[in-house]
Amino acid sequence: AKESVAMFSASGEQQGVINPAIKKEEAKVVDMLNADEIKGKAVMCRCWRSGTFPACDGSHVAHNKETGDNVGPLIINAPAKESVAMCSTTAAPAPGPSLNEKYPLQNDLMLRAARGERVERTPVWLFRQAGRHLPEYMAYKEEKGKNFLQLLDDPLDVAEVTMQPIRRYPLDAAILFSDILVVAEALGIDVEMPGGKGITVPRPLTGPDDFYARIPKEVDVAQKLSHVITAVTTIKETLKGKVPLIGFSAAPWTLMYYMVGGSSRQNQENGEMWLREYPEASKDLLDLLTGVVIEYMSLQVQAGADMIQVFEAMGDFISEENFYEWAMPLLKRIATELRERHPDVPLLCFTRGATYSSVALQQAGYNIITMDTKTDRKATRAALQADFEANGAPAGRVSGVQGNFDVALLREPSTEAQVRDAVATLLQDLGPQQLIANLGEGLMGKENPELVTAFVNAVHEISEQMIAAE
Repeated sequence: AKESVAMFSASGEQQGVINPAIKKEEAKVVDMLNADEIKGKAVMCRCWRSGTFPACDGSHVAHNKETGDNVGPLIINAPAKESVAMCSTTAAPAPGPSLNEKYPLQNDLMLRAARGERVERTPVWLFRQAGRHLPEYMAYKEEKGKNFLQLLDDPLDVAEVTMQPIRRYPLDAAILFSDILVVAEALGIDVEMPGGKGITVPRPLTGPDDFYARIPKEVDVAQKLSHVITAVTTIKETLKGKVPLIGFSAAPWTLMYYMVGGSSRQNQENGEMWLREYPEASKDLLDLLTGVVIEYMSLQVQAGADMIQVFEAMGDFISEENFYEWAMPLLKRIATELRERHPDVPLLCFTRGATYSSVALQQAGYNIITMDTKTDRKATRAALQADFEANGAPAGRVSGVQGNFDVALLREPSTEAQVRDAVATLLQDLGPQQLIANLGEGLMGKENPELVTAFVNAVHEISEQMIAAE
């Protein structure tokens, strides 16, 4: 309570030094910040006053978004668009590690499976486990009067929606409730959600001139995505160690694909057209995106994420040749740098539509390789094992696998018996160890929560029986 807290600007200019000797107890605690009212004053968001972030209303995040400042919970007239760091006299640890110490994990099955350690039952979570298949999610949206994108702006909404499937199902991990296009938004790309049309990019990049004119050469990720990073810490406080938290980002090719106007339904050729017609601009854009993705996921780990999932969701819309030339080197760069920064944090990768890359992903350093619904389970296991025996792997062990239950079986007219039989086949094909049970693609919204419960319970029960019988 008596600790001195200072904030300093990156430039070191005098006007950027923010009250270098203020005591926390002397600052005015506020719930909402007004840029005009706080000039020249010491202002503290209540989340910093408490020393944690469970009750933060995101007011300092909103201030940053409105003014272009990049400041923490203690704010006093920072120059617009200037990076600002908060320092304490004790050099206290970052929020992530301190929260993990504060709330030791009660269920570490996911982490052990990802590290190749033995588990007593197979862990399970689901792509898009939070969201529209849950009645409580639809009710919460209606109560708040917000659409999907609007929920993402508020760390408290993000935390609530992230927790909903954890309360309903006995899952072994939570995943940050967010969207793959927040990185594109951070670079100035507009993302909208018109009713009934899903998420759209209404003004995509039209060519190299448009790209160089509209997209900055660098971006302060901590400032532009501060609301997401705050949400990670808020979720960790809410989980209180019940299960690990998965952070995630889209991969560079997937982001570029959307930014140049591609989607799963139309303009499917736009991405490869850019690679063919504008190779220099494509390289510059992909390099920029890779740096942003690395920094974004690293910040999630610092804020408390226990694992990181990389989504290369648009693998269907790039040829195998172009995938290995353009996308794969960037996935390797991401894994290499994240392993250097956070060697104990497991890395998961999903190259949907391009799972022919499983061996390359193992050599890139990913702990867990995800299979989509079409992927041959036994062949994937065999290929990873053979490659490891021949070449080793950065992780020092053969990569585990994730997937690939058919999400269609979680919709009517499927029965719980059919779900259980399909789970038994999944576990027989892959074995219960070094496996994270999941779907081959995300929940779409029409799944029956009772069938989802049957899936999760079957994974636990059947795998536990298999392991006990070994």
